Amino acid sequence: MIPFDLNQILSQITIPQTVLYSLSGIFIILIAATGIIALLKMLKPGGDVSELISRVQSWWVMVFIFTAALVISKAISIIFFAFLSFLALKEYFSIIPTRRTDRGVLFWAYLTIPVQYYWIYQEWYGMFIIFIPVYAFLFLPMRMLLTGETKDFLRSAGILHWGVMTAVFSIGHLGYLLILPSDNNPAAGGAGLVLYLVFLTQFNDVLQFVWGKMLGRHKIVPAISPKKTWEGFLGGVLTTTLLAYFIHSYLTPFNVKEALFSGFFIAAGGFVGDIIISAIKRDLGIKDSGSILPGHGGILDRIDSLFFTTPLFFHFTYYLYY
Repeated sequence: MIPFDLNQILSQITIPQTVLYSLSGIFIILIAATGIIALLKMLKPGGDVSELISRVQSWWVMVFIFTAALVISKAISIIFFAFLSFLALKEYFSIIPTRRTDRGVLFWAYLTIPVQYYWIYQEWYGMFIIFIPVYAFLFLPMRMLLTGETKDFLRSAGILHWGVMTAVFSIGHLGYLLILPSDNNPAAGGAGLVLYLVFLTQFNDVLQFVWGKMLGRHKIVPAISPKKTWEGFLGGVLTTTLLAYFIHSYLTPFNVKEALFSGFFIAAGGFVGDIIISAIKRDLGIKDSGSILPGHGGILDRIDSLFFTTPLFFHFTYYLYY
């Protein structure tokens, strides 16, 4: 006997058609990428395309999970984003050395996740926007004092605050973006805004990599990320901005100027987020933040750009339309 009602689950899928069509377009891109790799293997039998294969396979998995979380229900989507915050925070604490005396404090850092996403689920904007930057910011160092250890206190407090702000507060904006009133975005609702942001952020990473590979000559920050070039950055910004223009009417309430501006700061913000996580990894002497995503590295390697683009895009949209 099936322990759930499939018809009831399907009846809860109220995702706008424009979002479904857009998701279908992403799957078409993945099919094309898979076909191109197969063609490369045929044309160059001895060529090593194993990294490309791993990257595309990981993208298939990520897109499937993201699509399922987005279309089933808002509650499932919020749980998904909360779990993403948990994985990101856990990975962050696994690569950043913390004091032994702070092990108990980490529990309270993790506890900010269900509390923050509870505010999101309740659509309580006031608590959502101040809980972490005010209450968690004040509580965590106070809890650290109870350990009685003052050595490296400031450094440890900074580590805790930075991790919670990026992995929980920044990513949490995805959840609140999803539950914004659909009346203000009749074309696609909150789901369309989330898809617009995530697609442009992730595609911008790919575009900057491709432009850098093709035309890259002048390095931007060679001491932090030697492969980042001005040509890759500018090519990604221009292409992402144009892409934002072409898809904005399907997923957002933006006019042309707002769409172009959003594409610009998503591309620029994504670059900054990527560079900052690269700087952290360079400081720690590691290449990837983890190995959970073959071909990509860890969770932080994949969502580092979203740490910056998500709150920027959320408040830009909230100010204009909500």
